[in-house]
Amino acid sequence: MFQGFSSRRVGENMSIHRLSTGFHAVCITALLLSISGLAVAQDTLKLGTLVTLSGPGAAWGAAMKNGAELAIDEVNALGGLDVAGKKYKVELVAYDDKYQANEAVTAANRLIFEDGVKFMIGPMGSAPAAAVQPITEKNGVITIMMAFTPKALGADKPYSYRVVATTLEMSQPQIDWLVRTQGIKTVGGLFPNDETGQSIVVDLKKSYSQAGADLAAVELFERDRVDFVPLLTRMLAKNIDAIELDGNSPVTAGLIVKQARELGFTGKIVRTAGPATVDIVNVAGKDAAEGMLVHTPLSLERPSTKAYIDAYAAKYNSAMNGFSPSFYDGTKMLFEAMRRAGTVTDSARVSQEMENLSNFEGALGTLNWTGKELYGIDHQLDFPFYVAKVVDGEEVILATCSVEACE
Repeated sequence: MFQGFSSRRVGENMSIHRLSTGFHAVCITALLLSISGLAVAQDTLKLGTLVTLSGPGAAWGAAMKNGAELAIDEVNALGGLDVAGKKYKVELVAYDDKYQANEAVTAANRLIFEDGVKFMIGPMGSAPAAAVQPITEKNGVITIMMAFTPKALGADKPYSYRVVATTLEMSQPQIDWLVRTQGIKTVGGLFPNDETGQSIVVDLKKSYSQAGADLAAVELFERDRVDFVPLLTRMLAKNIDAIELDGNSPVTAGLIVKQARELGFTGKIVRTAGPATVDIVNVAGKDAAEGMLVHTPLSLERPSTKAYIDAYAAKYNSAMNGFSPSFYDGTKMLFEAMRRAGTVTDSARVSQEMENLSNFEGALGTLNWTGKELYGIDHQLDFPFYVAKVVDGEEVILATCSVEACE
């Protein structure tokens, strides 16, 4: 009896030991999995996009987001972004600001304080940029923006970068060329009644005057407007020989072209900044857009640009807005700055390396920072651009431009 009791106790002890061992094994495995999961989370780099994805400016917002996505796809296909010997999978976190300052502030706060983002593509519009910059600058968040307002850049905004050329950079050489070669003298323009449009009116008035022409008729409107007939009628009564479309979102510009031609306007329609030809043709139709003189940053004769356009078409199966390569290049420059800084968390060091990038080969060509003379800081990207004529819905380049002149 004693022997039987002893055997049962031994068996029970062995079972308890096995249970205890199994429990410890499960705990250790769970701990290892938890640590492994933490490591994966730590190896993820979040990049935010704060752009307009709905409404009239959606074509521009999509161009910005998609450009960043293509740059992200490239590094992730190589196993991640290699910084200081560590690979980071890049994750894009996107929010729609609806082209509204209050929406942009809400989205920026969410990106920074909930998603932990230190690097952001956007904002797109001038009003959203002005609204979020106090937040992004205070928290050291690098922004790669579009905002055309000259207030977007400054020595007091060390984390803000602009990768598109604005009216202030581009208008004078293009308008000089248009007045000299196209005989434009009296111009009318419709512009959005916000920070972007108001800044553009000031710049264009100066540029046309300096070129020997006159921006003689200006009409301001709210961004969501779709009926421009009353404004165009009033403007055409001033016997203008050209309509300027700078500052208008692609869809809005297309509506203006369509309605101007329907009213019988046969003069020139020009756009001296902001690539939007594809969308204008889609909205206005080929016949209405025929002969337009437009700004474009794209030359299909440049292999790197052609390669980007092909990659975009393959991924998105759609035509590309001309702003997109700027944000692909800007995102790649940001990644290179992280590599050189050896960090994905210290945005001050990354920003310093971003400033120091020079002769960077991108989709748009050889890229450098400029802007100190105008803005007090070299955070404005400089690259070639062109004047093109719309022929059968396509851009045909007529002149190659720099900030000095178009030839």
